[in-house]
Amino acid sequence: MIELKFPDGAVRQYPAGSTGRDVAAAISPSLAKKAALVVWNGEQRDLDRVIDGNGDFRLLMRDDAEALETIRHDAAHVLAEAVQELFPGTQVTIGPAIEDGFYYDFARDEPFSTDDFPKIEKKMAEIIDRGAPLERQVWNRDEAIAHFEKIGEEYKAELIRDLPETETITVYKQGEWADLCRGPHFPTTKFVGKAFKLTKLAGAYWRGDSNRAQLQRIYGTAWATKEDLDAYLLRIEEAEKRDHRKLGRAMELFHMQEEGRGMVFWHPKGWVLWRVLEAYMRRRLDAAGYVEVKTPQVLDRKFWEASGHWDKYRANMFVCETVEGETLSLKPMNCPGHVQIFDQGQRSYRELPLRMAEFGACHRYEPSGSLHGLMRVRGFTQDDAHIFCREDQIVEETAEFIKLCRSVHADLGMETAYISLGTRPELRAGTEEFWDKAEAQMLEAARAAGTEPVVTEGDGAFYAPKLDFIVKDAIGREWTCGTIQLDYVLPERLDATYIAEDGQKHRPVMLHRAILGSFERFIGIMIENYAGAFPLWLAPTQAVVATITSDADGYAEEVLAKFRAAGLRTEIDLRNEKINYKIREHSVAKVPAIAVVGRKEAEEGKVAIRRFGSQAQTIVTVEEAIAMLTDEALAPDLKRIRDGVA
Repeated sequence: MIELKFPDGAVRQYPAGSTGRDVAAAISPSLAKKAALVVWNGEQRDLDRVIDGNGDFRLLMRDDAEALETIRHDAAHVLAEAVQELFPGTQVTIGPAIEDGFYYDFARDEPFSTDDFPKIEKKMAEIIDRGAPLERQVWNRDEAIAHFEKIGEEYKAELIRDLPETETITVYKQGEWADLCRGPHFPTTKFVGKAFKLTKLAGAYWRGDSNRAQLQRIYGTAWATKEDLDAYLLRIEEAEKRDHRKLGRAMELFHMQEEGRGMVFWHPKGWVLWRVLEAYMRRRLDAAGYVEVKTPQVLDRKFWEASGHWDKYRANMFVCETVEGETLSLKPMNCPGHVQIFDQGQRSYRELPLRMAEFGACHRYEPSGSLHGLMRVRGFTQDDAHIFCREDQIVEETAEFIKLCRSVHADLGMETAYISLGTRPELRAGTEEFWDKAEAQMLEAARAAGTEPVVTEGDGAFYAPKLDFIVKDAIGREWTCGTIQLDYVLPERLDATYIAEDGQKHRPVMLHRAILGSFERFIGIMIENYAGAFPLWLAPTQAVVATITSDADGYAEEVLAKFRAAGLRTEIDLRNEKINYKIREHSVAKVPAIAVVGRKEAEEGKVAIRRFGSQAQTIVTVEEAIAMLTDEALAPDLKRIRDGVA
């Protein structure tokens, strides 16, 4: 007999050799029909797999959130079978579930087209309707290799050959079709459901190696219900409209080109946005007691060897040699440079905590295929800072940073969805006692700041745990922005010390922290969050004065001068075009306010204010317009100071 403990705490006995289906049937025949998967001792398993022994046990239904990955995994198998039925001779390679969907890589001489998607989807629906059982089979290694070679599946045969000798070779059959797979899977293909859609095509190298065969990757998405699918497709449609690369071009913020891969060409309007953001961040850091520094862009190889980056990070560094034989590198990060500043002279415990900030330009080599607009670049500027402190200051400093980080994100239109606590990874430095203590400190700090972090097992840095800030944008997407990490290692490597109360030298603890992460990426996120329609205080152009007729040109110039004198970033449009055309054009550029002036407005000393996204207009005096717009143009931190709530 085996003993299974259920979520309600009940312990029941079942005959040895029982499957999950047997257990479900013993509870209720209808439950056996509805059950989709088993969770045994924390591991998801097929419903029809024999339960190996005693342990925690629960059943998963298809609609449970934990089953969504299996919906997508099964959908990948269904896709592969459909493609091979429709396009004989196609080889299947690898097809996993991924975030929001799945993909499968195919080897085929002829290219697929998105025009093929409707017939593939139709065939997938047919396979689902067949309801073939997904049967797990354990095969002999040599027989499995021989089988896949015989049917022309060379890629599958290679995968098996490369598996460890101790690996159990499992194949899942659905009808007459079979695929090498670890599982788990649903009882039948019917469980996949019809809430799926193929989304895009891409190229992919076999096993990610550019020297190997190029394959064709078909992406898809799958959900538990049609409503979930429709909601996802709507989000994707909205995300495409908000693509920062398209909006960046349309709004003349920036561009990128082949000759500078991963590097950003900031245009005047984009650089205004950058400067406004930088000025805001500088004010917030100044108010929080940070000192700003600047460290060199290029440093000698010896420096990076001492910091440990040459051994561990060399592949991601831009290295150059001088005519004098020096080997130098562009800095990939700022932290070792900050330790050098800390090390100058003798530091006292009275100076701690020392919060050292830098808007530091960094360069890291990223493969060209991974580059993505502002989101993944090779040259970037971190809003970087390092807090040098005593061990007894860790909790307080971390808690204060959490409050600051959440406040900044809120000012910039981002909701902090949650904070994750990354705990000890499998490969790590330090003792178990150290990790116990460090993780407890991070947890205590988060709670002191009024938040309960989500524990992400194994996601810490190799040298210490970390807190990551996950923000949610206007369409519900989550982004990791902001982090704070404990570091005992770098101060040790670079011999950072301070004189403690006992008159002896001690090592400071180093807290690595960032709020934006990088200006480039965060601006990209902001563009998509606001769909380019920035709040007035952030907008590169805050207002445009546009004329209805040319006889208002002189008055328009006067309004422009007054707006600019009040500190508003204002442009003027005197073109001989109809006013509706001008309004449309400036709306495409996402200008928050258009001050329309004609003969009547000139005579009365007024302007007609049109807001972005609205057909209505408000007629006010120039002075009233300035008062209204300058109030909106005041950054949130300055508004709090003005209102006495800072």
